[in-house]
Amino acid sequence: MHAHATPSVAGARRTQSVLRISLVATLAYVAVTFVAGLRAHSLALLSEAGHNASDFLALLLSFAAVYFQTRPASDSKTFGYQRAGVLAAFINAGTLIVISLWIGFEAIHRLSAPVAVQPKLMMIVAAAGVVMNGVIAALLWGVARDVNMRSAFLHMAGDTLSTAAVIAGGAGILFTGQNWIDPVLSLLIAALILWSSFGIVRETLNILLEGTPRGVSLPTIRAGMEAVDGVINVHDLHVWSLGSQSRALACHVTIADIPPSESACILLNLHHVLKDHFHISHTTIQFEHVGCDELEGCVVPIEELATHEPGHHHGHAH
Repeated sequence: MHAHATPSVAGARRTQSVLRISLVATLAYVAVTFVAGLRAHSLALLSEAGHNASDFLALLLSFAAVYFQTRPASDSKTFGYQRAGVLAAFINAGTLIVISLWIGFEAIHRLSAPVAVQPKLMMIVAAAGVVMNGVIAALLWGVARDVNMRSAFLHMAGDTLSTAAVIAGGAGILFTGQNWIDPVLSLLIAALILWSSFGIVRETLNILLEGTPRGVSLPTIRAGMEAVDGVINVHDLHVWSLGSQSRALACHVTIADIPPSESACILLNLHHVLKDHFHISHTTIQFEHVGCDELEGCVVPIEELATHEPGHHHGHAH
C-alpha cells in the first residue's frame, strides 16, 4: 500500500514571498547597523550587525529549503526533497547555539571589563531593529508550519528579543551609568536562545536519524492495526518521518491463508486506520500467511518455505 503526500505549491509560494521580504529587510538593517556601529565605535551595535547577518544567512537557507521541498520526486530522489527543510532547520539551530554561546562569552568578558558605549545611538538603531525583526517574526509565524520555518521564526524572534535588550540596556546605561546592565541582559537572552535551539536540534536529529516521530506510539499503532478484521498480528513495524510534516510506515502483517484478491478489503481498512487515526499516508504493508519469527526483522524458517510456495504476497494500493 503506497500513498504520497506532496507539499502545497500555493503554501510554498506564500512562504517564499514572506522570506523574500524578510531577506531584503534584514540585509538593509545589517548595513545600517554596521555603519552606525563604526561611527559610534560601538561594539554592541557591531555585534548586532553580525547577529543579523547570521539571520540573513538563516533566512536564505530556509528559502533554498522551501524551493527544494517543492521539487517533485524522481528516480534518483524517490522521496523528493522533503528533508531539505529539516536539514536547514538543523543548521539554523546549530548556528543559534554557537551564537548564544558567543553572546554568553562576550557578556562574561564585559562584566569583568565594562565597555563604554553611546546609549542614545544604541537605542535609536535598536528601536528600528525591534520593529523590523518583530514584523518579520510575525510574518514567519504565519507560515511556520514545519520545523524549517519554525527554526527561521525562532531565529528572528530571538533577534527581536536581543535587540529589545539593547534598547533596555541603552536606557539603563543612559540613566544610571552602569555598564554591567548590557551584559547581564545578554546572558539572559543567550540562555533563552540556547534552550529553544536545543529543542529544534533534538527534533531535527530524530528525523534525520529516522527515529520514531515525536508523539507516535508504536504499541498504539500496532494495536489499532491488529483490531482490523482479518489481521492476525503486526510485526517488523517501522515508523519514521520523511519530513517534518509527513510520516512513513512499513510493516509485515500476518493474515489467514487467503488469495490476494480476498485481502484487498483488509488492506483498505488498514489504510483508513493509519490515515484517519495516526495521520500516516505513506505506507508499505507486506502480507504473510506463513509462520514468521521476528529476529532482526522477519525471518521465515526454511522448512516452512519448502512447504509454502509462494511464501508471501504483497499488497499495494495507490
